Order: sequence, then C-alpha cells, then structure tokens
Amino acid sequence: MFTSFMFATGIENSDPTINNGRTRIDEMEKCGHYKYWKTDFDLLRDLNIRFLRYGPPLHTTFVGPGRYNWVFPDLTFSELERRDIVPIVDLCHFGVPDWIGNFQNPDFPQLFGSYAEAFARRFPWVQLYTPINEIFVCALFSAYYGWWNEQMKTDKAFVTALRHLAKANVLAMESILKVRPDAIFVQSESSEYFHAENPSAIKPAEIMNSRRFLSLDLNYGRRVDSEMYEYLMDNGMTREQYHFFLERSSLRHHCIMGNDYYMTNEHRVRHDGSTTSAGDVFGYDEITRQYYGRYRLPVMHTETNLMEGPEGNEAVNWLWKQWANVLRVRNNGVPVVGFTWYSLTDQMDWDVALREENNNVTPVGLYDLDRNIRPVGRSYKQLISDWADILPAQSVCLTVPVALPSDCYERPVLRHREQVRQLIENEARPRDDSQQSSH
Repeated sequence: MFTSFMFATGIENSDPTINNGRTRIDEMEKCGHYKYWKTDFDLLRDLNIRFLRYGPPLHTTFVGPGRYNWVFPDLTFSELERRDIVPIVDLCHFGVPDWIGNFQNPDFPQLFGSYAEAFARRFPWVQLYTPINEIFVCALFSAYYGWWNEQMKTDKAFVTALRHLAKANVLAMESILKVRPDAIFVQSESSEYFHAENPSAIKPAEIMNSRRFLSLDLNYGRRVDSEMYEYLMDNGMTREQYHFFLERSSLRHHCIMGNDYYMTNEHRVRHDGSTTSAGDVFGYDEITRQYYGRYRLPVMHTETNLMEGPEGNEAVNWLWKQWANVLRVRNNGVPVVGFTWYSLTDQMDWDVALREENNNVTPVGLYDLDRNIRPVGRSYKQLISDWADILPAQSVCLTVPVALPSDCYERPVLRHREQVRQLIENEARPRDDSQQSSH
C-alpha cells in the first residue's frame, strides 16, 4: 500500500506569458502532449515509472471565478487512475489565466485556493500535490528579472509576487486538506547557492543566500532572519501579511521538501551584485544538506536534467552524478524519499528560459519529441531496475504513506485518512493555558 521510494519523471506544463502578456508559452502544446497524451502515458509503463509530476494547464482549465473546463483533465486523470499511476499534481507552473493577469494581482491567492479545492473535489483519489511550482523562480523571473508575466524588475514587485505565490500555495494546501486530509505536498523549489567571486562580492552574495530561502520560509511558516525581515517590510509586506504565514506553520507537517537542482543553480556573484553561472561547485549533496538543516523535512529530488550534447552521453553522466549525490545524502541520514528526471520528453525554448518563442528543441527528455527513447531514458530505466528493490531493504522504516489510486478506498488507507483528519482537527482546536508548555 505505502511506498519507500518514488522514482518519478514529469510532463512539462509551464505556461507563462511574454511580450507584455500577448504571447503565452504553453509547453504542453509545444511538446505535443495534447495530441500524444496516451502515448506519453504508455512511455511511463515502458520505463516502469509509477510517479508522475503532472497537472492540467491552468490557463485553459480555470476559466473564471468558480468556472472550470474539466474536459482535458477528465480525460487524462481518468486514464492515470485506470493505469494506477500516482500523479504529483502540479496546479500552477509559472503562469495564470489571462483573466487573472499576473502575480501582482492581490486576488490571485484566494482565487487559486478555490481552484485547488475544486480540483481536489473533482479528483478525490489524488493524494500528492505541488500546488505552485518553484515559487522563488517564478517570482524572480516574473518580477525581478522582467522575463515573464508582469515583466517587472524591482524588489517591491518581487516581494509582492513572492507573497502572492506563497499565500496562494498555503491557501491551496488548506483547501485540499479539507477534501483529502491525508494529502501530501511536495513543494518543488529550486535549491540555489551564490558564491562570492571576490571579497567585495561577499555582501551581495550573503544577501542572495538569505533571499533564496524566502519562499520556503513563508511556505513553512519559519521566521526569516532580521535582514530579510527588513527587506520584506521595506518592499511592501506588512506585519499582518507576514504573520499570516507564521500562523500556519503546522501545514509543514503535511510536506515533503522537493528540491530541484540543475547545472545553473549555483552562481558566481560579482562585486556589483550581477551573477553568472558557476556550474556544480558544491553539488546537490551539500546544498540539499543546507536546506534540510533549515527545514528538517523529508526530501525529494524533484527536478534535474541536462541537455544531450555532441558526445551523446552528457545527460547520462549527469543522471549518474545526481543519483550518486542522492545516495550520499540518504546515506548521511537525510530522509530522501524520491528522485525525478524532468521531463519525460524534450522541451521547447528552455535554452532561453522561455523568454523568446523560437520553437527550438531543448533536448533534455528521457524521450525526444518523436517519442523515441534517448540514451538517458535507457539509463534511467536501468537505474530504476537496479535500485527499486535495494532501497526499501536499506531502511524499512523510511516509508511514505502514499497510496496507489487502486488502493484509495482500501480499509487501511481510509483508516489512515481518518487518523490524519482527527490530527488536523486537534491542531485547529484552541488549547487551554494550562496545556501550554514553555518548552
């Protein structure tokens, strides 16, 4: 019924806008998923993968306040259920519907919370969710770098987008738990590190290394450090808005910390605060231990890839390196519960971070866009075959309470769900002063 390790992949559903909202980059359309979705699900069976990062396109599903177009989600999610594939449902991936506008809209959190609840009621067998993918990256690219959506470039716009995204994520978790109290949230977030290039770059690097934690600090209700508190207050967040997150810290008990790691996640910082890619200096192992030390939550490696290059083995070698890092983290005592090569197929225009619509293939998939397996796909299939039975034997105690769709209404699952519901109700119930402890 329950699983000890989740080998996963994903189907890219990014949908940000560029050109001041005039152009939407719909990766599901560009990668052919709307046409080949059944074939894509067949590929999962060929790889022996049961866990899929996947979600309906938000911009075509959420068509207005309280209005939803479930045609495509009904087709795809009923097929996932039939095939007994466990989706980690990605409800918002870098974009919102035109009628919402962008992430500066203060109505977005409440609207998104209602959408999350409607989805959970429509598909009650779904247990795993990433309500909003990569909050930090989305706010940074949309409101600080000026690349997507609102295309703004200020600290105030960044803090506003970050607050709205984190609040929407929190409200979505609350809404989903009303429907599915044993839901588990895998918050896929980019894990970053900023290296000072010279002594004069130490201060800006320190600020960036504090700022990288803001999305998860808010999401998990962890108090930010004093410098970041001043940064948030100076850029439009109020004390009341900040305390909204602190008051919901118990939601972290339902969370797995999903962290994404790419070759571009480590940065060299110059004296003027500008950055360039540093490559994998520390690597996934060291940076994951930093994040785990801060949040003390179970970990899943939720995204990685590398483009297949001229030698043809670049992605294969990166897969091996990432897996070696996952095993090192796990063997050092961090509860790592899953690994993901992202994505199932090649993507489009990620060589320019979706800033331009060039329709250039980004060859990072387990399969190409003709659905032919790549060398990294064969290697991942072999990796899963080699390790699937070994990892549970290494620690029979490290088990995640995730039920297959076919087990959704089995007695042990229902019993567990009721126990979690009671725990949630107890957490929400006010305690007498006599029950409070100073420890």
